[in-house]
Amino acid sequence: MQAGYLPRTTGPARDLPETLPSPLASGAPYWYWLGGRPSLDFVNTLRERWRRNVETLVTPHDLGDWLHAAGLLAPGAGATDASALREAHALREAIDAAVSAAVAGGPAPHDAVAAIDGWLWATAPRPHLMLGDDGVPCLGEHVGSDPLRAALGAVALDAAQLLGAPAERARLRICASDTCSARFYDRSRSGTRRWCSMRACGNAAKVRRHRARTSSPIPSGFRGSP
Repeated sequence: MQAGYLPRTTGPARDLPETLPSPLASGAPYWYWLGGRPSLDFVNTLRERWRRNVETLVTPHDLGDWLHAAGLLAPGAGATDASALREAHALREAIDAAVSAAVAGGPAPHDAVAAIDGWLWATAPRPHLMLGDDGVPCLGEHVGSDPLRAALGAVALDAAQLLGAPAERARLRICASDTCSARFYDRSRSGTRRWCSMRACGNAAKVRRHRARTSSPIPSGFRGSP
């Protein structure tokens, strides 16, 4: 999943306006796909974690549409309801707690790890031992009857693969911008990427540094308007 992950929907992140209804009618216009891994893009559906905590998985329909856009769920597959949405939010925050701890170099919260692990059963397909028509055991695959939870299980599995392998865990990042909360997977050769996107946060940081270098210092003794 990790190497070939390609969401069906891509494009630049849409900035959140200063004035927003709360809650949004739908968060779909504000989804962005900069995480590089499905579990990180999933975490990023709660935007502005540094300030307003804007929820973009607002409705059960949002959840189904996001999983479809991420390439994890077929159109119209799996019924979404308020209970599934609550479970998805809980999984997302468990993943974020573990990712944030990894980025900080600290231990992952036990409850977060247990919550992620609790979803791994839902990954499909899984081995299934059954009896053939002749009564002889045969090994096949069991596909879960709930595509929605299987899709969330795939998100949890991606998070488990990221968190459970030292080389993968070392490439987890949180954007260095003070006004961004994007979590992302660093695929750079050097492993030193700091920004979720050079076109957005990286470029904004360059502009700020340039302005800081070129701005003229205030002359000694000068007083501005009162």
